[in-house]
Amino acid sequence: MPARHATVGGVELAFLDEGPGSPGTGTASGMGGPPVVCVHGLTRNAHDFDQVIATLQPHRRVIAVDVAGRGDSGWLADKSQYTYPVYVQQLIALLDHLKLDQVDWIGTSMGGLIGMFVAASAPARIRRLVINDIGPFIPKAALARIAGYVGADHAWPTIEAAEQHFRVHSAPFGPLTDAEWRHLTETSVRRRDGVFVPAYDPAMADVFKSVEPADINLWSVWAEIRQPILLLRGAESDLLLKPTALGMVARGDVALHEFAGVGHAPALLARDQLDAIQRWLLA
Repeated sequence: MPARHATVGGVELAFLDEGPGSPGTGTASGMGGPPVVCVHGLTRNAHDFDQVIATLQPHRRVIAVDVAGRGDSGWLADKSQYTYPVYVQQLIALLDHLKLDQVDWIGTSMGGLIGMFVAASAPARIRRLVINDIGPFIPKAALARIAGYVGADHAWPTIEAAEQHFRVHSAPFGPLTDAEWRHLTETSVRRRDGVFVPAYDPAMADVFKSVEPADINLWSVWAEIRQPILLLRGAESDLLLKPTALGMVARGDVALHEFAGVGHAPALLARDQLDAIQRWLLA
């Protein structure tokens, strides 16, 4: 599926756009609800949602975005701009560019936080929100773990060496098949100067690593969110702790699905994960 591109906020964003109502399909928008926008985690990209797209596109238009500095999107000239307020601004601008007044939102980790900020600050833009393994409290130990690998100067001589790295460092994604590991690897790297490197601007980690890890408390943001929410959690997650998830559910209108044998974050490749999203969004 070829990516489309749009320049918003001075950066070119790449995105996958499939399903009823997407350009070139010659079909009307899906009748099951508004388009679905998918936003990935910190070092990931739009292809994390390939199976979500395959599952939903018979019914709904699905748009999976490469956040600035990731995948096929442009890198920011001012590296200090790799921040959540900038991401929120750019993605709302992308919705405006695509003339999408309202969407359903699926966000993994960072993408879930961006969705929370959009839902709180521009509530009319999101109808329903799927949050994948993130919440309004993030423990500093998990942030320290992420800081230990994000932005590292990785370079692998072969795709097999790259895959071995992802099999180790992305093991919390859950049990994947050999084909899924290879797909994840191939969509997570780019060939540069004869080696394979991560498909993101390593400088995007500078802001993240420039501050000492500390607990993040966003309960005040959570209190502003009114949309119905599907909360997905890896049962072994160290970012979305079980008490945090239960605190989110206590708000009401939050459906929690946990997946055994999975940490941070469910890869949205397993059938039970895809079925949970499909049932909830298409209900």
